[in-house]
Amino acid sequence: MNVGGPKPLAHNGKYVESGFVKMPVFRPVWLSETNLEGDQQADLRVHGGIEKAVCVYPIEHYPYWEERLGRELGVAAFGENFSTQGLTESSVCIGDTFWVGDPNRGPLVQVSQPRQPCYKLGARYDLAELVLWVQDSGATGFYLRVIEEGEVQPGDTLKLIERPHPDASVAEANRIMHRDKRDAEGLKRLARVEELAPSWREKFEKRLRGEVEDAAPRIEGPSMENR
Repeated sequence: MNVGGPKPLAHNGKYVESGFVKMPVFRPVWLSETNLEGDQQADLRVHGGIEKAVCVYPIEHYPYWEERLGRELGVAAFGENFSTQGLTESSVCIGDTFWVGDPNRGPLVQVSQPRQPCYKLGARYDLAELVLWVQDSGATGFYLRVIEEGEVQPGDTLKLIERPHPDASVAEANRIMHRDKRDAEGLKRLARVEELAPSWREKFEKRLRGEVEDAAPRIEGPSMENR
């Protein structure tokens, strides 16, 4: 469990404010509908808020990135609040609802969307390509919204209590968003998932209407499926 506040981060010869660098906490903290106690974001236009209250990253991916980057990774290497085990993108679905820790004190959280890494991930490791490497690998992590606030602490478990959309995994949402952008059936299916963050649903609906998106440069790399 990791938190951090805005600090200067080197980027293209300048410094930008970023809450990417986080440190572990070793005591119970309060999880509100917008963030963990002690956690802050520098740019609230694109980070934090109700749909992105908690950033989750599976530690199962760390060995892959250590090998690819040729370096050992420390805690919260991807700027995540929760470093988890057993909750990968292929096994977690949009709308999955979990109790965190003790149901008598812990919060109720729900998977809202995959994470879309921004340029600050590349800045953290002085490797601009890393942003698209993460996106194209599918090893993105995901976000949680908070249904009921509560107290969390390191070592808490996330107990699945509801899965309304078993065919809408985080991996599937990533596939439709980044790879198979014209999969009409997939777009329709995900656009109907009410628990999916509004910004993602809107983008899928625009594609179904045939509205053109700005083309983004791609840097191809091996996917997690091919490692």
